[in-house]
Amino acid sequence: MEIKFNPVAIVRNSRIKPTDDFWGEIISEIELSEYIPTEAFDNISDFSHLEIIYYFSQVEIKDIFYNGKPRENSAYSNVGIFSQRKKDRPNPIGLCTVELIEHTDRIIKVKYLDAINGTPVLDIKPVFKEFQPKGEIRQPEWVGVLMRNYWV
Repeated sequence: MEIKFNPVAIVRNSRIKPTDDFWGEIISEIELSEYIPTEAFDNISDFSHLEIIYYFSQVEIKDIFYNGKPRENSAYSNVGIFSQRKKDRPNPIGLCTVELIEHTDRIIKVKYLDAINGTPVLDIKPVFKEFQPKGEIRQPEWVGVLMRNYWV
């Protein structure tokens, strides 16, 4: 089965290479695609956070990853692709919860989006408290170490 999507928007920011750390200061503009009416952003400012679903457009098929060490770091055990958030996925789709900073016409400004300039956006959803995890979030210790500099 083949599934096709058309981007609903495009990411604009200063990051041009897909690197792993120091995303915290990056402010991104997400601009609606021409075929999406401006009204698609009506009342979006009522929300503090959004979920951005995007396409890792620079991933090459040869780089797809199924199992290995996170960030190729020998200190970590092998984990499957579905046990980490690596970009080189069987379906190169990213998901990030962002803080909405500003909405103007066909553009929203957001913080905490780890997508590079020119990244196609597949969907934008508001964060509802009711969809957030109901219990304590559990994760392996290596995740905290790996993410130490991600949002600084």
